Amino acid sequence: MTAPTTPYYAQAGSLATRFNALFGKLARLGISLAGSAELSVRGRTSGKMQRIPVNPHTFRGEQYLVSARGHSQWVRNMRVAGGGELRVGRKVRTFTVTELTDPAEKAPVLRAYLERWGWQVNQFFQGVTATSSDAELRAAADDHPVFRITVSR
Repeated sequence: MTAPTTPYYAQAGSLATRFNALFGKLARLGISLAGSAELSVRGRTSGKMQRIPVNPHTFRGEQYLVSARGHSQWVRNMRVAGGGELRVGRKVRTFTVTELTDPAEKAPVLRAYLERWGWQVNQFFQGVTATSSDAELRAAADDHPVFRITVSR
């Protein structure tokens, strides 16, 4: 019998937390850095809206949220809430999500995400990059939750 493994999560340090607060504030003011937005998702225990800057990613005509840091608090909240809001300035998009669980389905989304955002997030992918093999991306897929966004009309 194998021991249970703890899901991967690279917790933000104090400097990253400050940068996240700055990027979130900029998004609320309508300034999107390289396509970033502020995610609001209801806390699974507090019930309060939690906010964090994210990089919504478009792949093959659909939008995704990828957690570079792994199974973070916003991911856990998203699984319970089933959706949230993305904000850039006054533009707020309410959405629901479907989590991708099949590593083979996640791998091409992760590759495209790393092509676009690798300069910012490669450090959290433990050596896996946009040029890694399909097998390496599939192996890393369980560590990086991916949600397909469906924007409410």
